[in-house]
Amino acid sequence: MANLYIKPTNSGINYKMICRVLGQLLMVEAGFMAFPLAVCLCYKEHDAVVFVSILLLTLLVGMGMNYLIRPQSNVLKRRDGLLLASVAWVFFSLFGMLPYLFCSTPLNVSEGFFEAMSGFTTTGATVIRDVERCSRGILLWRAISQWIGGLGIILFTLTFIPTLNSSGGLMLFHAEATGITHDKLGARIARTAKKLWILYTLLTFVLIVMLWLGPMGFFDSICHGLTAISTGGFSTKNDGIAAYDSPYIKSVLIIFMFIGGVSFGLIISALRNSWREFWRNDVFRTYIYLIIIFYVIMVAAIVGTHQYSGWQSVTTDPLFHVASAMTSTGFSAGNWEGWGIVVLTITFFMMYVGACAGSTTGGAKIDRLLYMLKNLHHVVRQYVRPRLLYSMNVNGQYLDSERGREIVAFLFIYSMLMVVGGLVLVAHGFPIVDAFFSSFSCISNNGLGAGITGVTGSYDFLPALGKWVMSLMMLAGRLEIITLIALFVPDFWRK
Repeated sequence: MANLYIKPTNSGINYKMICRVLGQLLMVEAGFMAFPLAVCLCYKEHDAVVFVSILLLTLLVGMGMNYLIRPQSNVLKRRDGLLLASVAWVFFSLFGMLPYLFCSTPLNVSEGFFEAMSGFTTTGATVIRDVERCSRGILLWRAISQWIGGLGIILFTLTFIPTLNSSGGLMLFHAEATGITHDKLGARIARTAKKLWILYTLLTFVLIVMLWLGPMGFFDSICHGLTAISTGGFSTKNDGIAAYDSPYIKSVLIIFMFIGGVSFGLIISALRNSWREFWRNDVFRTYIYLIIIFYVIMVAAIVGTHQYSGWQSVTTDPLFHVASAMTSTGFSAGNWEGWGIVVLTITFFMMYVGACAGSTTGGAKIDRLLYMLKNLHHVVRQYVRPRLLYSMNVNGQYLDSERGREIVAFLFIYSMLMVVGGLVLVAHGFPIVDAFFSSFSCISNNGLGAGITGVTGSYDFLPALGKWVMSLMMLAGRLEIITLIALFVPDFWRK
């Protein structure tokens, strides 16, 4: 078969290499589809035919793009990386939604794309009202999609594609990584990526075993293990974690959701050097302090609204909600909306802040919050003593004015997108609180809902346009906005 050639353009973007990498990504995605296929065959589910067909289609398309397209150069520059990091998530979602379209409980295109994007971006918002009707193959595919998206699609690929290790791998890593500060990477990005994935896999395995030791079945333990460590939040039960009514399950998930909110680079560094590195880290300390503060506020709100109903209502339940909201996991263990307006307001703030950079979580990240607080402090000091010069650092890393402008720009766009998304839903008849909470949940990759999309609701109430807009919001949040926004700047496409 003749090789395919793409006509060169004046943009300077290496389209051929981008297409080839996308083909390799699709081959990886096809490999992951083998797991739900095996589950369908094991339980003799009709969806096995669906997964066989889609697996072969994805594999053939991926192989065609990988082997038939011959780039003149394997080098990926900055713009190539930005474009690849954005398009990869769309490609994964387009092929990842196919099982939802043709399974025994089919969704339409807008619903399927929303569900797939919610999975890969670890948002956890779902349009499936009755997940317990879905086949085990579909439930596992939902969980796997979140596990893949936890550390990132590109990061997984960097582990196995040698050419990217020496041709833009570091740049690709930063295009997909979260937050403003990252621990130093090794000389070879592939080696660093492997360490991160090994740690991620080990934590997942330990979590699955611990859940299985409790009142959770083996299959449910696998699905919840994959979605908890990735801070994704998809569940196999309509009532979420509340369906198990188990303090043990909640306690185990609290621990691993917390771990999912910590920088994986910091964990590796602490394992290699000293556990003291955790407490030396400004962001980690702030993470601990915020959890304690929010937990105390939650307990006070529960007692103040007379929602006390036993020891769990002031111990595991509020701590579970804090961990779930702050790490953008989005698991629900009860009707937290009944705890009052104070809890709803604090939940907004927790979703906005998020956890640590370099973790699997969404939100603005504590790193940026620290910078803004330190900047405010220094502005006040300099107002009092204008002749003195001050420097700002987070975790010992100096943050210059250019980085400061990036942070301010990010937070502004982040907030504006949330407002725009909320207005779109309000225009479609959603109550204003429900609309803005849902929009914020999607842009922060959280998945929690309130009111219509809350504990007893679902995102299937969104109109088709709303689902597409929220899907774009989830993608923007996962790529931390700037990577996606850059594609809409005319200069990006010029040579």
